[in-house]
Amino acid sequence: MTVCVADLTLSPPVLLAPLAGITDLPFRQLVSRFGAGLVVSEMVASQEMVQASPGMREKAELGFTEGNTAVQLAGREAHWMAEAARMVEANGAAIIDINMGCPAKRVTSSGGAGASGSALMRDLDHALSLIEAVIGAVSIPVTLKTRLGWDASCLNAADLARRAEAAGVQMVTIHGRTRQQFYTGHADWAAIAEVKAAVGIPVIANGDIVDSTTARAALAASGADGVMVGRGAQGQPWLLARIASDLFGTDAPTVPRGAALVAMVSDHYEAMLEFYGPGLGNKMARKHLGWYLDHAGDPLGLRRRLLTETDTTEVLRLIADAFDTETQEAA
Repeated sequence: MTVCVADLTLSPPVLLAPLAGITDLPFRQLVSRFGAGLVVSEMVASQEMVQASPGMREKAELGFTEGNTAVQLAGREAHWMAEAARMVEANGAAIIDINMGCPAKRVTSSGGAGASGSALMRDLDHALSLIEAVIGAVSIPVTLKTRLGWDASCLNAADLARRAEAAGVQMVTIHGRTRQQFYTGHADWAAIAEVKAAVGIPVIANGDIVDSTTARAALAASGADGVMVGRGAQGQPWLLARIASDLFGTDAPTVPRGAALVAMVSDHYEAMLEFYGPGLGNKMARKHLGWYLDHAGDPLGLRRRLLTETDTTEVLRLIADAFDTETQEAA
């Protein structure tokens, strides 16, 4: 099964969600190596991106030239959304995704020019003006990620998707919660079916998809064309490939164990050091190391040392000790 976005084919239709502070370039590259139809960059504020110094833009490293990457833009003004879209297209981006689903208060709170993220669901006319500005500025495909609505009294995702499709959006991803739910309760996959029925473009289901069982249930309830996985991939970057294998018959990933797991975690850690620099890279990597331990176990009780050590050489040594489970089992 594949999903077509304009002339691009997303195969398998299992996508990595944008997660602030998590789905940076090193993690997206790792997930892509295992297998994903599309990975989406962390959300980028359009005005800040355009006005940033060249060094800051380079540091963002959005993976412009990687074929299965969408760059996600957010904003509240059509001018800055269009300018940012032109910038990312000029840098080689294949797809632009518009964020109208982020529930964070810093994003949805009104500033001088209004709110953005999921707050735009309270003003579909303004939301459409941003969508039209981006589509009018570029020739690459534009997609949209949003929620069911602002709250239980404002469930307008189908209306937004219908109008977005008419404006030229090529795919829409729906998180099965309202903004006011944030991440509480359970994602309502069945409610996504209304969006699927309203449009002819591909619809992707998102929210609480953490394994093959939930992915299959989300597809069945929503009728969606594919799924987007977020927090479930933390500590198991092979998860998307496993879901694709179980649901769509693609090659099953080889889940690393023993020396292979040590090599993968070490390579991810070193990629983060290179990307962020040693000091910040070591701090940013700690959450990933903790998630890897959550899945691999910690029989030697090294979690505290691994997650507090500041010497990067020692961290690599601890990774070798903590994750070589085959050697531990043979001892």
